[in-house]
Amino acid sequence: MSNYLTTDQLRDLTVHDQEGEKVGSIGQVFVDDTSQRPDWVTVPTGLFGTKETFVPLAGAQVRGLELHVPFTKDVIKDAPRVDADEHLATEQERHLYAHYGLTDPASAESVTGRSAVPDDGTARSRGVGAGGEHELVRSEERLRVGTEERVAGTARLKKIVVTENVTTTIPVTHEEVRIVREPVRAGEVAAPGIGEAEATVTLHEERPVVGKEKVAVERVRLETAEVTEEEQVNDTGRKEQIAYEGVAADAESRRDLP
Repeated sequence: MSNYLTTDQLRDLTVHDQEGEKVGSIGQVFVDDTSQRPDWVTVPTGLFGTKETFVPLAGAQVRGLELHVPFTKDVIKDAPRVDADEHLATEQERHLYAHYGLTDPASAESVTGRSAVPDDGTARSRGVGAGGEHELVRSEERLRVGTEERVAGTARLKKIVVTENVTTTIPVTHEEVRIVREPVRAGEVAAPGIGEAEATVTLHEERPVVGKEKVAVERVRLETAEVTEEEQVNDTGRKEQIAYEGVAADAESRRDLP
């Protein structure tokens, strides 16, 4: 990349292949031991991201928070497995360049190697070539724990119709007949007569009348809320121990190093 990014900027990016498919987040950034320019990054691949694969920055382009490289995801996943936690040796780099079909930008005489840059921003090296056959590299497995989203269930609202008895009380009136007797006072005009006659009165009453109307009474909806909780993940991890064997016969001549 021309106008290359710093290691801190690269760590915030995710690697995408030439088709735009996401490969993974950048793990380590490897810089040239002399120029301190970033040349390689690593991304987790394999089952559950247990493999760390080297990807060259040659021809890469930055689009927002995405680092697009001119290789397919399969080519990246099939890259040679290199166990270089802190330093990428010359021979390892040659194999990687050959796998990606790139020309090694430096000859064997001028290659100084590539070192990983830790989080504090300072380059460090394991001193490859300084120790040679007089050193061993101790490795261990570390868990890479991530999350994936899946469907946990469904919820729905369903409206049904139920019938229930409703009892209420309302006042009603009705008319009743009563007989009122009054004497005819002196001087009042009244038509006397003897014979059959009748008088009729109409009685009224109120009856309850039931009617129904539809009214909206409540809104009910579904909402989702994201809840974060802690969940423990247990697995096994292997690590190597280095045993020291000396020529002395005392108890200190052989012991396990952590």
